[in-house]
Amino acid sequence: MKQAYLPRALETPLRRAAATFPAVVLTGPRQTGKSTLVRRLFAGTHQYVTLDDPVLQDQAREDPRLFLATHPSPLVIDEIQHAPSLLSYVKMAVDGGAREEGRYILTGSQLFPLMKGVAESLAGRAAILNLYGFSSWEIAQIPQPGPADALRALCSSPSPFDPLALASRLRRGTFPDPSLRPDLDPRTWHASYARTFLERDVRGLRAVGDLSEFQRFLLLLATRCGSFLNASDLARDVGVSHATIRAWLSVLEASGQVALLYPWYRNLGRRMVKAPKVYFTDTGTLAYLLKADREEGLLEGPLGGMLFENHVYGECLRLFTHMGEEPRLWTWRTADGHEVDVVMDLGDRIIPIEVKLTATPSRKHAEGIRRFQDLVGADAAQGFVACTTDSPTQLTDDVWAVGLTGCQGSTQS
Repeated sequence: MKQAYLPRALETPLRRAAATFPAVVLTGPRQTGKSTLVRRLFAGTHQYVTLDDPVLQDQAREDPRLFLATHPSPLVIDEIQHAPSLLSYVKMAVDGGAREEGRYILTGSQLFPLMKGVAESLAGRAAILNLYGFSSWEIAQIPQPGPADALRALCSSPSPFDPLALASRLRRGTFPDPSLRPDLDPRTWHASYARTFLERDVRGLRAVGDLSEFQRFLLLLATRCGSFLNASDLARDVGVSHATIRAWLSVLEASGQVALLYPWYRNLGRRMVKAPKVYFTDTGTLAYLLKADREEGLLEGPLGGMLFENHVYGECLRLFTHMGEEPRLWTWRTADGHEVDVVMDLGDRIIPIEVKLTATPSRKHAEGIRRFQDLVGADAAQGFVACTTDSPTQLTDDVWAVGLTGCQGSTQS
């Protein structure tokens, strides 16, 4: 069953970048819809080629100059990581004549070789944007707000809580196929995705030698999702060195599979925890690794809270990246146990967000936020407890509980 195209929040930033820079690089994990997006936006103005085609891939590698002469700009080059040397010739083409905006639209999934090539060849000449899976706003076909407005908007917009719809959202994840096609079995899809990621992306990176050890690392990392990461403990459990764990984490970060959320801190007069939290960028990937195979009872089980916290972090991440911005997200915890799950730094104000899988939020759920606000002072803005409440609830003068269920108006059910 073919899914109708749903507009992406990144469309406006992508058009704006193409009107401002000679080249645009669109990156992100596999299967997030990069090819679909650029083909739709630039079908009327740009020729399209994909280096997934082995013939075109060989041409781009063996004779980049002839490849670009054969495929003149304006040009979309999809999956450019298959021929990273082509970037140098794109640079020469950009520099060789009068500045022309939007000449080259480049996409790629394997961020290590791609970003290295961009840094070396297209610095100052290319805008770099990131596309992840669908946000809840995109699925519901509601204009996605910016980071500064999203949580505040939820305070005036009740969202009825449907446990099975939320469980389905968490298990299916954010990738277009499993999230938008109810006929697909999410476990089968994510199993295939994991195999593709391991065999096509990970195997080609020098940091990974033994693929079976890496798979064990991936499974153990999933059990630590939402926790403060202790690389030494993880290295001991996997049976590899601390340096290997760090290298493997960088592989997952570079390929867009996980994100490390580092602590926000100032000189607040007390010792702060400095280890990062780890999150998967897609809850469907996490649910697959944790063997969360049933939606019934998922939210009541031990995995529900972990998946929901990962979901809320992912929504915050997409609020920034799908507006074309770098995510300014942190976490916070004191040595004596006071914690805020996500700190959103907007420059002029700092928004603390606590995540609780509960439909009945209370003042006790706001305690970490209140402590953070007291210590930070005037820079700390109104805080939010992200939960599954039907109606926004004011817990304190400066803390609201809002429903962030991820299934408002969903097309997937």
